[in-house]
Formats: sequence, C-alpha cells, structure tokens
Amino acid sequence: MRIHDLDPDNRPRERYLRSGPSALSSAELMALILKTGTRGKNILETCNELMGRYGLEKLADLSMGELQENDGIGPAKAMQIKAVFELQKRLTFKRNTNKKVRSARDVFEYMNGRVPDESREHLFLLHLNTKNQIMRHDLISVGTLNASLIHPREIYKSAIRESAHAVILVHNHPSGDVEPSNADKQVTSILKQAGSIIQIDLLDHVITGTDTWFSFREHSLLG
Repeated sequence: MRIHDLDPDNRPRERYLRSGPSALSSAELMALILKTGTRGKNILETCNELMGRYGLEKLADLSMGELQENDGIGPAKAMQIKAVFELQKRLTFKRNTNKKVRSARDVFEYMNGRVPDESREHLFLLHLNTKNQIMRHDLISVGTLNASLIHPREIYKSAIRESAHAVILVHNHPSGDVEPSNADKQVTSILKQAGSIIQIDLLDHVITGTDTWFSFREHSLLG
C-alpha cells in the first residue's frame, strides 16, 4: 500500500500539520524525513520495521552498512538517518557549552555521547572556571585505570595551561557497574593530593555507566 492510499487521518504529514510533531511516533517522524518507500513497501512501514527492530537509541548507533542491511534503506536513506542523529548530537553538545556543574548528574549529562567507544574505559578531565562552568574536556587515557600509569603531571598539565579553577575526573565502566574499584580509589586519592599542592581542586570523580553514575563527592570519598 502506498502512503497516499492511507486514510488522510493516518498519514504522518497530515497528522503533523493537524497536531504538531509531539503527536507523531518516532517511526512517523522518520518517515517524514525519508519521504519515499519502495515498490513493495511504503516508507511508514519501513520506518515502523526499523523502530521495532532497533528502537531509537540503537538505531542512532548503526553504521551506514548496518542501516543498508534493512529492506528499503539504500545509501541515500542511510545517509539521511545518520545526518539526523549527527545534528541531534551537535545540538546536545552546543547546549552543553559552558554548562554549569551543580551535581554529578550534570557531569553525566555532559558526557552523554562523548565517549567514542563504550566497550573500553576512557578517562576524561573536565576543566572548570570560577563559576563551575565546563570550559573544555580532554581525553587523558584509554584502558583500565592503573595508578602506575596515571601520572599527576599528565593529568594537570592541560588544567594548568587552561588556567582551570578546578577539575573533574570522569571515566566510564563498560560493564555498566559504576561501583569504584580499588584502582579507581587509589587514582582519585593521588590526584586529589596533587591538585591540593598546585591549588587546582579536584571537585569530583564521576564514574558513568549506561544510564547511571557514581560520584566520589556525593559518597564522601574525596577526603
């Protein structure tokens, strides 16, 4: 069935014009972007299948090749889908520019989408000004934290260069379990002491998982 053969009340375009974007499902919104289907399947059916198979979050992470493994999705439509999610990511990053940190939740939200490979641990350093706004972030290391490999000089070098008032450590746990390991605690203690000496305060160390986080400060582990 062509999309024009649908009852007008069920067509995404007409529903959008009548009720606005919030009334449409994710599949219907995607259908508005992709516009045309194939000879045997209209675009709404294709988008319903995509959402049913992957869901919105997983769909956003698919590669061009993985998208094209689905019926009705060729190179052009795969590029359209990737472009939509890339714009959304850039908007999120833009809104987080100079984000003020009031709690570990703010750090978790800032880091959303910034870890390039969630299957490995990444250690980041956030640089804050006197208003606790994030000025920039640096990727410090990739791999399991180890106190013998994390030297305070390397951690604080960029903070000194940026004239940061304070810093926050952030790293992800690919397992999703955000409880700190002994190595996490050891690294945090060393860097807290080093920051005190050079008068750049380590405000927090936040461990992130898929949908949760652990804050050393909020658990009174910074000393």
